[in-house]
Amino acid sequence: MKNGQRNGHKDGQHDHKVRVAIVGVGNCASSFVQGVHYYRDASTKTFVPGLMHVNLGGYHVRDIEFVAAFDVDKKKVGLDLSDAIFAGANNTVKFTDVPKTGVKVQRGMTHDGIGKYLSDIVIKAPGETSDVVGILKKTKADVLVSYLPVGSEEATKWYVEQALQAGVGFVNCIPVFIAREPYWQKRFTEKKVPIIGDDIKSQVGATIIHRVLARLFRDRGVKLERTYQLNFGGNTDFLNM
Repeated sequence: MKNGQRNGHKDGQHDHKVRVAIVGVGNCASSFVQGVHYYRDASTKTFVPGLMHVNLGGYHVRDIEFVAAFDVDKKKVGLDLSDAIFAGANNTVKFTDVPKTGVKVQRGMTHDGIGKYLSDIVIKAPGETSDVVGILKKTKADVLVSYLPVGSEEATKWYVEQALQAGVGFVNCIPVFIAREPYWQKRFTEKKVPIIGDDIKSQVGATIIHRVLARLFRDRGVKLERTYQLNFGGNTDFLNM
């Protein structure tokens, strides 16, 4: 998919793929990559557990194609994406066997992506940072999806710049203010590429449950003056919090 061009079909499908590059091959990326393979033949006519939308805007799950990946973990860099999603400290449940993708994980930029506690677990890969812009252009990526660790503000901004230089869209999956900032909105608008974010929620995690409960109190006539939630996490994101 480039410049929004598609060849339409009667069933709402088309011939084009959404070419995706990933930065941060952690647990979320593992679920994403596994899910794309697992749901590749999902029906658009029946309820599919685990998916909100099988077909979104004419694009089926199988239309997602991974073309590049970046990380800094010594145990992941150089591996095929299908192997890297189960390497290092990744502990996401394996629910499908992902075949070789032909996508080698490249050495990314660190910046502030590895905090005090995470540095005890993640050993940075040797070598220089890959030519991210060049790789995005060479692979004809449509969008760069960022799964950087929580707290990676400078690293996120660096990758946003790479996306802008390469002319690709950016999906910010962590709580760093990018998509909501007029400065970045203007720059992506000028490049005519999308910016989406900020942050993502687990399907039925603490945040969405907290939000639903807060709305329930309001709907039932209760004035909620303050609230907080406690998260118990078992992945590397919580080492960075």
